[in-house]
Amino acid sequence: MPDVPELNDRERLILYAVVNCYITTAEAVGSRTVVKRFDMELSAATVRNVMADLEEMGYLQQLHTSSGRVPTDRGYRYYVQHLMRVQELTLAEKAQIEEQFAERVRDADDVLRQASHLLALVSHHAGLAESPGDETAEVQRMELLPIGDRRLVVLIVDNFGRVRSMSIELPSPLEGAELTRLNGFLNEHLHGLSTNRLSSAVQEKLRSFLDDQRFLAQQALEVLNLLPMRPRSQLFLEGASQLFEQPEFQTVEQARGVFNLLEEHDRIIDLLRTAAVHGSPERTTVLIGSEDEHGGLDGLGMVASPYRVNDRTVGMIGVLGPRRMNYSRLMTVVDYTAELVGRMLGRFGR
Repeated sequence: MPDVPELNDRERLILYAVVNCYITTAEAVGSRTVVKRFDMELSAATVRNVMADLEEMGYLQQLHTSSGRVPTDRGYRYYVQHLMRVQELTLAEKAQIEEQFAERVRDADDVLRQASHLLALVSHHAGLAESPGDETAEVQRMELLPIGDRRLVVLIVDNFGRVRSMSIELPSPLEGAELTRLNGFLNEHLHGLSTNRLSSAVQEKLRSFLDDQRFLAQQALEVLNLLPMRPRSQLFLEGASQLFEQPEFQTVEQARGVFNLLEEHDRIIDLLRTAAVHGSPERTTVLIGSEDEHGGLDGLGMVASPYRVNDRTVGMIGVLGPRRMNYSRLMTVVDYTAELVGRMLGRFGR
């Protein structure tokens, strides 16, 4: 957003009051409401004049003549960066969040599914969790299992405890002994490699292998090239229906834009990553409405945080809701949940 003049103390106080009132009520805020709710030693006329100044600077807007005012995207951004008091979680609240993960989990997808459910439950908006992509998933074991003369099931176990199974058909059958040797080759040379570069790694090894090893590498490459392409990441999304209970999305036109966005999981993953780029890639950040250059976030806001395993960012989690979300509360919840997700996923690789 373009630079604007810094606000004085009175303007900051009244902008803070308007944003907080609107977050709570979802109704345009008038000067009398501000004076009464925040017990200000200012007249309603003075507050009204300051609100008019804030509107002129682009922090507030008046939806209808003679109505109160609501924050703009610029107003929310100023509030988040300069006015908001982040609410710290108590030990009891942290324990309550951890209890949500007490159920036995088998792999990373279980952890992230529970994280998205928890965020939806706490926020009353949509909870989002991106699974680790192939660029961060490392092979722990591979297994080729015959299910016919030329058909194989390929199992790949990664460092997040996930098992990926794919069925392929070979141009010619593999005998039992050949299959055993090929399994041994794959596990010897591909263990610990990210799953998005298996074919390229074998291709590189072909240059140095001779005779029998070269033949095995060619067989391995043939199998790997038959594996279907996998989506870059999976999105776990819970609580989407809660968005349509918000007063901002009651009309068909308003709801249609939200519904269309919720259908585009790749687009939501892009927004999660945009939030990280927009703020700090290592901490919880906020993306508001028009800050999304593609326009898919109009009327919405997003709180997003990366989760890290062994000091490496492997995915994003977050909350998607109306612009008037309680950012001060949700930033802390998302941040702590991301920390917890990272700790749990780190256990799978041990």
